[in-house]
Amino acid sequence: MSDVINHLNWRYATKKFDPSKKLDEEKLNRILEAIRLTPTSSGLQPFEVFVVKNDGLRAKIREVAWGQSQVTDASHLLVFAAWDNITPARIDAAFDYTNEVRGFINEGWEAYRKQLHGIVAARGDAANFDAAARQAYIGLGVALVAAAAEGVDSTPMEGFDPAAVDQILGLKERNLRSVVILPLGYRQPEGDWLVNLKKVRRPREKFVTELV
Repeated sequence: MSDVINHLNWRYATKKFDPSKKLDEEKLNRILEAIRLTPTSSGLQPFEVFVVKNDGLRAKIREVAWGQSQVTDASHLLVFAAWDNITPARIDAAFDYTNEVRGFINEGWEAYRKQLHGIVAARGDAANFDAAARQAYIGLGVALVAAAAEGVDSTPMEGFDPAAVDQILGLKERNLRSVVILPLGYRQPEGDWLVNLKKVRRPREKFVTELV
């Protein structure tokens, strides 16, 4: 656990990436695998991750991301895209795949499938997207920790036009919507105003409440 804390103390929202330093594919794959293993509600995994390596696409995304240099200067750019809705077909695909992998059908699991159909139907399209987006943020959190453990810098970013990114990446056609982006790479201390500043977080006694 001490290693995790050390990694988290080391990381920060990198403001300037070194474009000459590229992320090793093995490290990238371990970060992506950590995201894939992220726990999600009902095991639906209602989001996907796009690894944008194409320079032209990244330049277009930078244009709709307030011109932030991290988008193009980082080694890799991840885009977290949530399901635009949690539909019966998507629920069934997830549950059927679970049954296939496990090799049996559980009555309680199937009863829960029916219950979940009712829950998402009552919740409505907009609320279902919001629920899917929250799951994507769990994946983002796992990605930040995994990247830090690999000694890879990262910057979670909401400062972009989601509709524009959706268009650039053709997400609407895949019934997805971008929710957050994550540049990955290596810091360039020169020109990064944040690199040498102390990490600031509220003290534990003002953050954690123990109820006994």
